[in-house]
Amino acid sequence: MIPVDGDFIRAVAPRFTGARAAAQERIIGAISGAFAPTLAAYAIDNVLRIAHFMGQVTHECAGFRTTEEFASGAAYEGREDLGNIRPGDGRRYKGRGLIQLTGRANYRRIGGILGLPLEDQPELAADPLTSLRIACEYWKDRQISGPADADDLVTVTRRVNGGLNGLEDRRTYLRRAR
Repeated sequence: MIPVDGDFIRAVAPRFTGARAAAQERIIGAISGAFAPTLAAYAIDNVLRIAHFMGQVTHECAGFRTTEEFASGAAYEGREDLGNIRPGDGRRYKGRGLIQLTGRANYRRIGGILGLPLEDQPELAADPLTSLRIACEYWKDRQISGPADADDLVTVTRRVNGGLNGLEDRRTYLRRAR
């Protein structure tokens, strides 16, 4: 098995100082013991899948220093495509997790799959261990392993992000993970 632990995560992630380093260490420390078995449970278990997963999540969670989107979520207000149909849903269901879960409908769906009350308690998605499970479930749901096996960064990024935001950043982390 490929050694996928806290040291591996630290080797891929950018280095920070001060409060950012402390936040990063809190997240890495919380997930490091569960990282390899959780990835393996989702068949993210070969060099390319692991490298692409790392490239994506390292970008999505700002180098493992947050599991909650920096923005307020106001931009998602009224987004029916995300299931945000009630006032305040944009902020309440803003992006959280290693891969930013966004929108009431996604919180409901992924919460149902994982047996967690994410729609009622959206802040649970920011818990590091929960966010790891969410990221892996999202990976599985979006069928990202195929493009990862083909080493297709553009398709992997589109399936994670819906576009190509941060492509060069993701490419940098992918290279480090390899």
